[in-house]
Amino acid sequence: MTSTTPSATLMGEDTIADLLRHPALQGFAEHLLPWADRNYDQSMPLSQLGQLLPYHSEVRPDALLSGINRVIADAGSGKPVFHDIYSAEERRANPSLEEVGLFFFAADPGAPFAIIAPGGGFTYVGAIHEGFPCAQEINAKGLNAFVLTYRTGQGGQIATQDMARAVDYVMDHATELQVATEGYSLWGSSAGARMAAYIGSHGPDAFGARSTARPAAVIIAYTSHNDTGRKEPPTYIVVGGRDGIAPPRNMQARAARLRDMGAEVAMTVFPNLGHGFGTGAGTEAAGWVGDAVRFWKEQVAQ
Repeated sequence: MTSTTPSATLMGEDTIADLLRHPALQGFAEHLLPWADRNYDQSMPLSQLGQLLPYHSEVRPDALLSGINRVIADAGSGKPVFHDIYSAEERRANPSLEEVGLFFFAADPGAPFAIIAPGGGFTYVGAIHEGFPCAQEINAKGLNAFVLTYRTGQGGQIATQDMARAVDYVMDHATELQVATEGYSLWGSSAGARMAAYIGSHGPDAFGARSTARPAAVIIAYTSHNDTGRKEPPTYIVVGGRDGIAPPRNMQARAARLRDMGAEVAMTVFPNLGHGFGTGAGTEAAGWVGDAVRFWKEQVAQ
């Protein structure tokens, strides 16, 4: 990194050490990286960060860097980018809560918000690939987006509790964050899709939240999640035709069940893609995030 100013942009040849030491990222830099409590090779160039995402595909270094540099630009300008959603007292009592937080990608004041849970098999959090790039595309439509980092290594129930807590946090701080409390959406990919779907099916209060507000839409990518609740929210689904982890037939079966229950469902299979393609930039899936935003907006307008 050639500059130590708070707004200094990171490049592909910069390293993990440069990211961790960046002045704009102090206090939360480790949350950008996928694995908690890992001793990274700090000499690794940022252009090779995709190597840290074993369950993901179509990882584009330019997209990863764009998201990271958006965080840097916002933080460098004094915007509150990262939010701890558990209190200091809670984090002292349970150190694993230090993994949890929300990155805020602000758009139009007063617009609805999305909370995005990236995937990683509940072992890591792929925010740099399917969190930040997705948030940027949502922002481009004038909507606010939060990217969740959650506890890993403890299974889906614990991770979903973190997403439910995130709903509480945003609702409690909606005025200062300048986001609407009505019409929010939950987004998730792979493991994160399970989290979003669980809350959509059962409500955040089923996972420890005080809020009972259900999402206006749930957007899920490549998961074999098959649980349903008594009433299902409008759901938008994408999956790759060559996905061996979450085969399309599994997602098609759940989509059929949701339709039978009366839920509005939109589903797209991208024939030539595998698991973990993120926003699909540079592939046949490019633009799906924008389509999902339109689906979400249609639900809010009803």
